[in-house]
Amino acid sequence: MKKQTKVIPLDEVVVKFAGDSGDGMQLTGSQFSDTCAIIGNDLATFPDFPSEIRAPQGTIAGVSGFQVHIGHKEVHTSGDLADVLVAMNPAALMANMKWVKPGATIIIDIDNFDNKSYKKAGYIEDPLGDGTVEGYNVIKAPITALTRATLAEMDMNVKTVDKTKNQFALGILYWLLNRDLEIANKFLANKFHDKPELITANQKVLRAGYHCAETIEALHTTYYIAPATDRKGKFRNITGNEAVAWGLMAAAEKAGLELFLGSYPITPASEILQELSKRKHLGVKCFQAEDEIAGICSAIGASYAGALAATTTSGPGLALKGEAVGLAVMTELPLVIVNVQRGGPATGLPTKPEQSDLMQALYGRNGESPVVVIAASSPANCFDYAYKACKIALERMVPVILLTDGYLANGSELWPVPAMKNLPEINPRFAKENDPEYQPYKRDPETLAREWAIPGMEGLRHRVGGLEKADVTGEVSHNAINHQKMTVYREEKVQRVVDMVPDLEVIGDEKADLLVIGWGGTFGAILSAVEDLKEKNYSIAMTHFNYIKPLPKNTADVFKNFKKIIVCENNLGQFANYLRSQHPQFNYIRFNKIQGLPFMVFELKEKFIEILEEK
Repeated sequence: MKKQTKVIPLDEVVVKFAGDSGDGMQLTGSQFSDTCAIIGNDLATFPDFPSEIRAPQGTIAGVSGFQVHIGHKEVHTSGDLADVLVAMNPAALMANMKWVKPGATIIIDIDNFDNKSYKKAGYIEDPLGDGTVEGYNVIKAPITALTRATLAEMDMNVKTVDKTKNQFALGILYWLLNRDLEIANKFLANKFHDKPELITANQKVLRAGYHCAETIEALHTTYYIAPATDRKGKFRNITGNEAVAWGLMAAAEKAGLELFLGSYPITPASEILQELSKRKHLGVKCFQAEDEIAGICSAIGASYAGALAATTTSGPGLALKGEAVGLAVMTELPLVIVNVQRGGPATGLPTKPEQSDLMQALYGRNGESPVVVIAASSPANCFDYAYKACKIALERMVPVILLTDGYLANGSELWPVPAMKNLPEINPRFAKENDPEYQPYKRDPETLAREWAIPGMEGLRHRVGGLEKADVTGEVSHNAINHQKMTVYREEKVQRVVDMVPDLEVIGDEKADLLVIGWGGTFGAILSAVEDLKEKNYSIAMTHFNYIKPLPKNTADVFKNFKKIIVCENNLGQFANYLRSQHPQFNYIRFNKIQGLPFMVFELKEKFIEILEEK
């Protein structure tokens, strides 16, 4: 007789998948996220995986996680604490208990909970019997054993069979949260389209997990998160790296140029190169260089030849690219440099997010070497800021550094797919052939941008290079007065990009006791915290910076309306220091987190309340 279950509607739920690096947690999380997106839920995700390619199995170092926050209403973060944790072994349990809500549901593979596994994970006693999970709804499912039994009749080796057990755990979750199995089946059919036996095996195990959940006595209640009804249009689930790639392609199409990417693979930026390498049919040219220096130099060459040129990297790679960025500054060629920030210094935390490259982006080159610096603030708007970076570079003949981070790059959310006709126009500054008045460094009087003359344009031959240029003619010059003049021009040209920068917007009261400032990927957590406190009648507001250099024109006008200002960032205060250098008349309280993790909403709220209630 089928058990009776109660369905409880929820506005939101946070689910975390955790297991060994080989347990397929990233695939499982992506699969579940895509299902929720198709159903119509809003979502945000946070993949969290180790930097080791294959850490020892069953150890804390090898735990890979994927968190997804799904909601009936708009969500801004991947969530603080999980309502549901899927822990495939004791190490996954130990690594994630601090990120689980009291009373949460914990689904474990009981087959992996033995004495040997406890010790590998660092437990002294059985965590299922020593009080570790007391107060939680623990579902002890024999996932490994039932997976093997489900596929016993298929001619597959044990290693391949065990790789499908993530689908068993997912089947349990699909039942618990009333997800549609048919969507999951289509995902698997697409994922393994060239391996029919894997499609069959994974689909069988998924169904087995779903049916197992129907029989587990500990599961008397299921939950349902209704589709979001306040967001209309065509959406897709997209990561920040994918969004950057598509933003670059959209800008190239709008500008009527070929897109060239010269890059060297580096975590966590490699997926941009991978995504663009699939788009040869759209005219994209990708060059995987032998190192970071070759990557950016090839992009500068492509820009000289008239392409929309970009290079992608992370902090260590940006350091290597520094001299060539200076070459782009000196030659005044358009170039987009995407820096997906990660924990440092040195190799640091390759798979963990951080915002510690801001000063490097602003000043990390020899000489006075100004570039435009902008930052994306969500996985989806990585598209918008990649597009805007291209527009600025092409119209103002200047290198642009776009900062994202590992949280945005690997995380995903719903992206409203734009129509090309609705995107802003991009008008490259091409010179005219046989222009008798053409001079390589003759500048537009308003923007100070020079014109773009590419090889083959009749009558426009000129010299370029890394040596200082003479004003107007572009000839090599060692004249002291000229050097100062050109240095000032290059800085002023970047500052005049401010007319392309929108004014800062304040979310909340235009005047309040506390203004919260963030930049880049801290946006979602800050917004959630401020909105929660506003509902509790705290005098608080926020503003967020996507344009770093130059800063928005109204920055000081916004700041002067607030009694206190706090700057929240995932570093030791780089943006606070920069604001102090640009607007020293204000006092900036700092709140910094450098743990390779994004801000939690609850920790921001605690800090804001502490400041607001100070006497």
